[in-house]
Amino acid sequence: MSIHCEVLTGADGARIGIATLDAAKTLNALTLPMIEMLDSHLREWARDPGVVCVLLRGDGEKAFCAGGDVRALVQACREHPGSVPPLAATFFAAEYRLDYLLHTYPKPLLCWGHGHVLGGGMGLLQGANVRIVTPSSRLAMPEVSIGLYPDVGASWFLSRLPGKLGLFLALTGAPINARDALDLGLADRFLGEPQQAALIEELLQLNWQEQTDLQLNSLLRAEQHRAWGELPEAQWLPRRAVIDALLDIADPVAAWRAVCGLRQHADPLLAKAGERLHEGCPLTGHLVWEQLHRARHLSLAQVFQMEYAMSLNCCRHPEFSEGVRARLLDKDNQPRWHWPDIGKVPAAVVDAHFAKVWEGRHPLADLG
Repeated sequence: MSIHCEVLTGADGARIGIATLDAAKTLNALTLPMIEMLDSHLREWARDPGVVCVLLRGDGEKAFCAGGDVRALVQACREHPGSVPPLAATFFAAEYRLDYLLHTYPKPLLCWGHGHVLGGGMGLLQGANVRIVTPSSRLAMPEVSIGLYPDVGASWFLSRLPGKLGLFLALTGAPINARDALDLGLADRFLGEPQQAALIEELLQLNWQEQTDLQLNSLLRAEQHRAWGELPEAQWLPRRAVIDALLDIADPVAAWRAVCGLRQHADPLLAKAGERLHEGCPLTGHLVWEQLHRARHLSLAQVFQMEYAMSLNCCRHPEFSEGVRARLLDKDNQPRWHWPDIGKVPAAVVDAHFAKVWEGRHPLADLG
């Protein structure tokens, strides 16, 4: 199953649930069985009055979680051209239910987001009560490179970033470090790589009978203080004014072209972001613009319901399969987009990505 779950008992008999993504060779990419098993254990621990806290982490030095198993999804898409593969309908429903469960979890839920935290990994991290980043953390929503769009609740958490930074990060897939994550409200605490074992031991020593929030906060503050000297320099908040001015634009075509124009910028970070978008999927640019616009007035449950429709429709259209082929399967890095010109993506195609593709009640209607 590639999920390892255990319960440790503390000094006063209180128990800590620890769930470990245990697929280091694939950078802990989420498969459907992993999602289902994690969901099951988290719900069991939520019901168990003896479990007082949960820690979610990933095995290996390179990544907490590098996203979902898109290779399997694309194989299913190829077997069901033009329609929604059963695997996709099941996978996205299970993943978004899990993400929503994390956002609404009734007990302290800590997530250790070291190394690569990409796509589906961001969905897990952003749902936690306490989002921990480390010196190695590299957070990103890089779906523009594979013809998908930033999902797993990104419509919610990116639309709430200051200024145009959410739009910029969604369009470019640019990575952010630990300092950026703290600056932008995408992380809560910064700890050093070796501090995880000590954190678990201290959680086991806490008195979980009284003033739990105060004790947990004091513990995390103390651990963060020890690590603060390792915090990297900020990348994106210092560039906010430039990005806000660049994206003070009325439509997605102009936004795409403005960011692509950064490729020759004197600032290497901005230039790389421009290059990444230039090589990305133009349809994704339209989907990003529309999803963030719509998400401003949606509840968290409505965000996941909207993204479910978008994801299934991405499986029906050609760009997602082609992007995964070029980047992850054949690895020629030469995607042949069906709509290579941002200005020629039909509005009807964009609109179709937000339409229902199921009969009757929404499969996620019960969220919230």
